[in-house]
Amino acid sequence: MVRHESIYQAVKEEHEEHNYPVRALCKLGSVSRAAYYKWLNRKMSEHEQENQRIAILIEKIHNESPDKGYRRIRDELERYHGIDVNDKRILRICRKLGIKSTIKYANNGCTRQAVNPQYIAENILNREFKAEAPNQKWLTDVTEFQYYIGTEKHKVYLSAILDLFDRRIVAYCIGNSNNNSLVFDTLDDAVMKNPDAHPLFHSDRGFQYTNRIFHAKLEDAGMTQSMSRVAKCIDNGPMEGFWGILKRERYYSRRFTDRESLVTMIEEYIYYYNNKRLQRNLGVLTPMEKHEIYLQAA
Repeated sequence: MVRHESIYQAVKEEHEEHNYPVRALCKLGSVSRAAYYKWLNRKMSEHEQENQRIAILIEKIHNESPDKGYRRIRDELERYHGIDVNDKRILRICRKLGIKSTIKYANNGCTRQAVNPQYIAENILNREFKAEAPNQKWLTDVTEFQYYIGTEKHKVYLSAILDLFDRRIVAYCIGNSNNNSLVFDTLDDAVMKNPDAHPLFHSDRGFQYTNRIFHAKLEDAGMTQSMSRVAKCIDNGPMEGFWGILKRERYYSRRFTDRESLVTMIEEYIYYYNNKRLQRNLGVLTPMEKHEIYLQAA
């Protein structure tokens, strides 16, 4: 009976919604009428009833955030709905509902390597993507977004700084040009918000980061500069990972037709990411929860 449950459910829905004959629907589904009615009139177990309640919530979460896979759905059910069940059960229900997260896309960075770099730093970070406390290690990069006015394509650039301890976005700036000012303003904002921070500061070898003025700004802030090796995107992996998360969850499935809505999406997503998006590698906490817990314990 369980093996044909999806067929029985389809028969039930088609009969109720469109009044199609049960006999014809059962024949179409290659199941017997007797077996269908036995399933229809069965008494649901408590486990089945609970699965039904969970399924309703899963569909609600999926409709609101199609990017969420079964693991993130499970974490949200526990945190926000008080439902503590294992991953496998949620996966089974998701499969039954035909729910899958939106597909991943490759992130093609927009940072241009400097032709004549004024300053090159060693790769001090060396892919050691763990930190013992906030503001020990910061990563940064710039990525590109597009919007359309009619058939005319326009671009917006996002520069951001990510903390490796709690994965929070420390600071960000949005601009129409991928230039020095965009990156310099991001650093200035991060320093203003964290005046006592003196982290290892890692980037790729984009022209902004190899600028002598930028290096001087880092030195003035008491930071040590680190750079990825040539053509080694993985050296800045968590930053690239953040771009992929943002774009997969809020950008790739949409077409933006004005700058304002695109900028609003980016701003709202970064707030959501920092304050509401649960991460298993943080202990099923948000970046700001991880940050605040450390500060309270210090």
